[in-house]
Amino acid sequence: MSKVVERFLKYVQINTQSDENSSTVPSAPCQLNLAKVLTEELKGLGLEQVRLDDKGYVYAVLPANIEARVPSIGFIAHMDTSPDVSGEHVDPQIIENYPGGDILLNPEKSLLLKVEDFPELNQYIGKTLITTDGTTLLGADDKAGISEIMSAFEYLTAHPEIPHGKLCVGFTPDEEIGRGADYFDVRGFGADFAYTVDGGPIGELEFENFNAAKAIVKIHGRNVHPGRSKGKMINAILIANKFISLLPAQEIPSLTEGREGFYHLNRIQGDVEETVLHYILRDFESEGLEKRKRTILATAKQLQDQYGEEILTVEIIDQYKNMRKKIDPVMHIVETAFQAMQEVGVNPDVKPIRGGTDGARLSFMGLPTPNFFAGGHNAHSKNEFIPTFALEKGVEVILKIIEKYAKSVN
Repeated sequence: MSKVVERFLKYVQINTQSDENSSTVPSAPCQLNLAKVLTEELKGLGLEQVRLDDKGYVYAVLPANIEARVPSIGFIAHMDTSPDVSGEHVDPQIIENYPGGDILLNPEKSLLLKVEDFPELNQYIGKTLITTDGTTLLGADDKAGISEIMSAFEYLTAHPEIPHGKLCVGFTPDEEIGRGADYFDVRGFGADFAYTVDGGPIGELEFENFNAAKAIVKIHGRNVHPGRSKGKMINAILIANKFISLLPAQEIPSLTEGREGFYHLNRIQGDVEETVLHYILRDFESEGLEKRKRTILATAKQLQDQYGEEILTVEIIDQYKNMRKKIDPVMHIVETAFQAMQEVGVNPDVKPIRGGTDGARLSFMGLPTPNFFAGGHNAHSKNEFIPTFALEKGVEVILKIIEKYAKSVN
């Protein structure tokens, strides 16, 4: 078993779920358990300036071993896993020489990973897969990226004859709840540019992402005994249902792809007295996102006109922007990653991110940061899996990028 696979199996068994309802940093203290492990491992590898700060961010530097001026490159991954599915008691299953067909994840509960639902499994016949046991997520998002970065740096420290410039490592908390870049020390990190190793299947290379905002819609009702409520009750749940029905029905995640944006109702809570709708709004064009904001507000106004202005309030909060604006002036970082993939036998798949990464915000904080694959499939899901060779290729891509920049001065 390769070292990157061993690392991955170790890391996924450390629960690091972030908590979107928490106001602490990190949002869940369990993330510090992995942060402390990584801090000690980085020290053990001989990296310098290793630090775990009071917000749960881990940083380290491998100094240049050549005199020529080459760019300082950063590699970043996030430690937390999604709060959508349990990340506690992860029990990874190893499927060697996958023969094809459905995979029995959990004999006791008869849980299957079905080819009918996930036909991409057919790409990996004969390969070794790591799956969940069907009761938790796996955590390849983004412990695969962490494992690949750590394994690449272990290789570099074991082979000091390999030339390289200054290399920087950063591991962040709370990326899954949109806070991963909140306290990232860009100046102290010390890189000219960076890569997040946080993509999906092998080959993904991304330098543009959604513009993002969230909308919180509160509907204020009036509760009266249902037997004596005629002309008096205002049912916030029913008004919320009207609000939902007035938005474009085809512009939702399950009906969109590629560069299409959407309105996503990802949480609803409430009763007759008050109901709250939590939407995320996504669009690759900034004007497209503004249009979606206006649609939310216009829909609210339509219901206010019908029921009264006090019936409904809307709060819209911007989250992140499309990083392409910041990557275009330094496209060599994308081109180098593209070439590195080709040179290690990976077919680059350049596509926009239908989501966001720490890199989106870091790019606007002065650290241009495109994203490439970590190798996993079905993130945030009990059906998550990763082929082991994708982990190994991730390490090779990191090393090849470093090699290409070192050679660029010769």
